[in-house]
Amino acid sequence: MITREQALEFAHAWVNAWNSHNLEEVLSHYTDDFEMSSPFIKQMGIAASGTLKGKDAVADYWSRAMVKYPDLHFELKEVLSCIHTIIIYYNSIAGKKAAEFFELNEEGKVFRAMGHYD
Repeated sequence: MITREQALEFAHAWVNAWNSHNLEEVLSHYTDDFEMSSPFIKQMGIAASGTLKGKDAVADYWSRAMVKYPDLHFELKEVLSCIHTIIIYYNSIAGKKAAEFFELNEEGKVFRAMGHYD
C-alpha cells in the first residue's frame, strides 16, 4: 500500500524530473514495458489509439513534446493516492490543468499511466 509520504515523494520527484527536462530521470519512474495513454499522443499523430507501450515508444513521444514545448514547467497542485495508485494534479503547459493517473507495481514503478487534461 502506498503511504501519503510515498505518494508525495513520488509526485515531487516526477514533477522535478519534468521541470529539469531530464527525460532519463522522468523515465526512471516507469517499468520497461509500461503503457501510457494521453489525448496528446493522438493529437500529435503518434498513435491513433492514444496509447503507447514501452519506454522506447514513450521516450520518443516525450522527447518530441520536450522539443515542442521548450519552456515546459509543471506546478504541483495536489497528490491523491489509493492502494497501488497515485493521481498527480498539476498545472501543465499553457496553463492547462492536468491530472496523471499512475498504477504502480510492487517495486514502486509505474506500469500504467493515463494523462487527463482540460
